[in-house]
Amino acid sequence: MSAIRLLVLGAVRQHGRAHGYQVRNDLEYWGAHEWSNAKPGSIYHALKQMAKQGLLHAHEIAPSTAGGPPRVEYEITDRGEGEFFRLLRESLVAYDQKMDLQSAAIGFLVELPRAEALELLRERIRRIGRWRTAVTEHYVPEVGPERLGHIGEIMNLWVHTADSDAAWTQGLIDRLEAGAYTFAGEGEPFVGVLTEGQENPYATGERHPEDDR
Repeated sequence: MSAIRLLVLGAVRQHGRAHGYQVRNDLEYWGAHEWSNAKPGSIYHALKQMAKQGLLHAHEIAPSTAGGPPRVEYEITDRGEGEFFRLLRESLVAYDQKMDLQSAAIGFLVELPRAEALELLRERIRRIGRWRTAVTEHYVPEVGPERLGHIGEIMNLWVHTADSDAAWTQGLIDRLEAGAYTFAGEGEPFVGVLTEGQENPYATGERHPEDDR
């Protein structure tokens, strides 16, 4: 699975319609350029590719301010909506993906109904538990890693990471069960995207040829 696909689809979806620079600006606002591969080239490439795949619809609007070809605004399609929620749901339950995908999924968690989000997080804990059981058939944390030589430190890292993930996930479940945050169908959602012209305090300032397209 790709964090870029989930991030770009989610950003376009939250805007309704957005041009490439708006999407890039949002991802930098979220800090995604620090914790994922959401670099300008990757973002613009993902937009074009997903438009070709029918996940986004590309609208040509007025010519760019640079006097070049018309600027393109993207809008998520029904197929793209389905792909967004597929990626979101799979990312929430998968314990063996990279941190960038998990972070992207948590960023869009409130797009789901609360009850579904809770069930997906509980499933995540169940999968972590099954994976931990498989690992500890060969490695007993209480004995320590030394019995397997320095290679035991790898399994030690795996188990500690799994335990930390499960504990964090349970904490999130507890907060959501207590009513934290506004989920789909519950009222006015949290606005996490920048409006046109709004200054981005976290912008990198790095220019890219596609910024004016």
